[in-house]
Amino acid sequence: MLMMTNEDTVLLIIDVQGKLASLVYESEIVEKNIRKLIKACRVLDVPILYAEQYPKGLGRTIEAVRELLTEEAPHEKITFSCCGSPDFMEHLRSLKRNEVIVTGIETHVCVYQTSIDLMEYGYNVHLITDAVSSRAREDRETGFHCIEKAGAWLKSTEMAIFELLRVAQGEKFKEISAIIKA
Repeated sequence: MLMMTNEDTVLLIIDVQGKLASLVYESEIVEKNIRKLIKACRVLDVPILYAEQYPKGLGRTIEAVRELLTEEAPHEKITFSCCGSPDFMEHLRSLKRNEVIVTGIETHVCVYQTSIDLMEYGYNVHLITDAVSSRAREDRETGFHCIEKAGAWLKSTEMAIFELLRVAQGEKFKEISAIIKA
């Protein structure tokens, strides 16, 4: 495996919506880490995509995350996998990047199905274990196991951010350090 680079990576945030976002296991940690990843990707010029599962019924992406996504529009979907949405796939393909950092909820449903489909389409999936969750811890753990067995890389928020940063000096390092410490 080659490490991720800023030029070949995209951040994907899946279905961090409505009341469900607060009901998942370790919801506060997941939200905090997704926010860190968004901020870091802004500093490192990594594009961000985000999806919403049937927002009319489940609600929009939570405000704490959405307020950082003012440059992006959500990809609305009714399929569990983001890859079932033609506009999502068109947008992803247009970026011409092969590494996908995957975050969101729920690990055993939408995150799982999206990750499997992405790998089937030839993308490398980097599942951020402290930035995904499910209502039940067991479902989250089962999702991790199945996604990893299918060929994804399991990483933490800090691991992914520092992998993209690579160098411990300069302005970007200072900005990233402040994000990590927050």
